[in-house]
Amino acid sequence: MSVSQRVASDDQLARLLQIGIVLEEVVEARTHRHYQQLDAELDEEVETLLADAAEESADHRERLEALIEGLGVDSVPFDEIESLVDARYGRTRPEDFDDVLYDQLCNEETAYKFYDDLIEAIEDSDAAFSIDRDELIATLTAIRDEEAEGVREVTEVMERR
Repeated sequence: MSVSQRVASDDQLARLLQIGIVLEEVVEARTHRHYQQLDAELDEEVETLLADAAEESADHRERLEALIEGLGVDSVPFDEIESLVDARYGRTRPEDFDDVLYDQLCNEETAYKFYDDLIEAIEDSDAAFSIDRDELIATLTAIRDEEAEGVREVTEVMERR
């Protein structure tokens, strides 16, 4: 399932929102992994950045789950969604980066791009959804904007180093 297609049904929208949830879980898991592996090396600024990213991801998951609940569709098994996310967005691993900040920047940019593409696909669609389209777009836009802010924050920290 690609975000580059128009979103034509509640079921398709729910799958795409589930992909967003898994992306957020990946960000959170990678953040926790950095904490565990690099605990002694993390300075306060990076530690705060990672803590904020994990908290933001949890909030995004809750907002996406609320949208899915409003659709009232059957959920796709987690392992199917996880494999879709891994195939499309999981091409990098934390160890592929020399630095925690580069990995975090990649995570933030990937999430931003996903939400930006999803918003565009919904806006290009003329499908009627079970949830209010304006509320859907507003929620996804707020999440995308928070991801963009995350990109800016990571970039600023990187520039100071």
